[in-house]
Amino acid sequence: MVTFKATHIVRPSEPTPEEIMYLNASDQIKDITHTPTIYFYKHSPSLDAAGDAVSRLRDSLSKALVLFYPLAGRLNWAAEGGSRVELHCNGKGVPIFEAESEAAVEDFGDFTPTPAIQALIPSVDYTTPIDEIPMVIVQLTRFSCGGVSIGLGISHVMADGPSALHFVDEWAKIARSMGPIVPPFLDRTVLENGSPPAKAFDPAVLRPPPTLIGQEDNMEQRKKPITVAFLNLTKLQIEKLRNKVNLDFDKNNSGGRGYSRFEAVAAHIWRCTSKARGHVTDQQTSLHFVADFRNKLQPPLPKNFFGNALIRVEATDTSGSLLSNTIGAAAKKIREAVEKVTDETVRAYLEYLKGLPDVGRFRSLDNSGRPKGDFYGNPNLAIISWTALPLYGADFGWGKEIHMGPGSMGFDGKTFLIPSHEGDGSFNIAIWLQEEHISAFKKCLYNDI
Repeated sequence: MVTFKATHIVRPSEPTPEEIMYLNASDQIKDITHTPTIYFYKHSPSLDAAGDAVSRLRDSLSKALVLFYPLAGRLNWAAEGGSRVELHCNGKGVPIFEAESEAAVEDFGDFTPTPAIQALIPSVDYTTPIDEIPMVIVQLTRFSCGGVSIGLGISHVMADGPSALHFVDEWAKIARSMGPIVPPFLDRTVLENGSPPAKAFDPAVLRPPPTLIGQEDNMEQRKKPITVAFLNLTKLQIEKLRNKVNLDFDKNNSGGRGYSRFEAVAAHIWRCTSKARGHVTDQQTSLHFVADFRNKLQPPLPKNFFGNALIRVEATDTSGSLLSNTIGAAAKKIREAVEKVTDETVRAYLEYLKGLPDVGRFRSLDNSGRPKGDFYGNPNLAIISWTALPLYGADFGWGKEIHMGPGSMGFDGKTFLIPSHEGDGSFNIAIWLQEEHISAFKKCLYNDI
């Protein structure tokens, strides 16, 4: 049970620019929702010595918001329509909710992202007028054991994973009076520098994912109860998978670089979900993930670019082909999808999005906060990889977190790949599947390595 004690509105500690900030095409298609993450901290003498933890968070956040002042602003619907938004940098600030729980940190076990974890992250009513919804929401919860958690929500429109982590890292450095501070690069028009694309974008890439054979739409699948599993693949298991996929590696046609740990594990999870779901052989299935294009553009984006620089990538196959061929064949499909992300394809994609009369179809909520949009559940899969991100080390002055992970905002087929906090080379896998499929998936994940 979580009890709320107070709400603090934190505004930038110094005057910041009052402006309407340009949002590019990559921002415009993002959900008007927040990415939920959770940080847990054990009780420690340094936590006691830090004094009032909420005051430390509040004071440091007000300084961080001077650098990251767009996060203190609010979105508004753009006058041009088409479900587009604009960012009003108006310094309205960020709420920190102060809460207490009778639970202890140990009660959360392996930190599986359940509703109990979600209760530690602020919730948002997305039917609220858009110009009243903060870009960042924070919850500090104190536990009976003396430990704390920080639950964060950062607007999808404002920041992708690398940008959100940059903000948290700088905020934590300010909290412990450590430097050097690395300011964000805030000019989002930089995405539109460079040569115009020579070829038009193929919109087939953005078609809705396949539905189950025999079902006209995905409404039946959306209604089915789902559950979450939080599983671990050891470094040895990942290396076994990587060795298997690389048995099929053709260096002449695959860029000369062996399949990565991500490609090996994603291929294995894709095959296991199709097997667990019991698809017929000619069932179309797609694996969706995102690729970071910061270094794909020519010239590359500035190192500290703050915003969204991700493009949706899709690998497709039939379940029969996926399971009758080797795991290396599945990895090859993933590699081929990744290699389509080039300077030219990214620029063509952004130009295409800019020209759309309405960008709303790419969002999972409509303009009144109701669920809609593409469905990546059965027979499909969406994998969010955090394997290359600097996830850990958010020390606000009372030591580093003992766990950082996603909130419980899952849907059927949503999967996170998370490098282990211990740095032992293992991956944690958070996956939401229909209840009837989860047992078979777990069995395949471990038995079919």
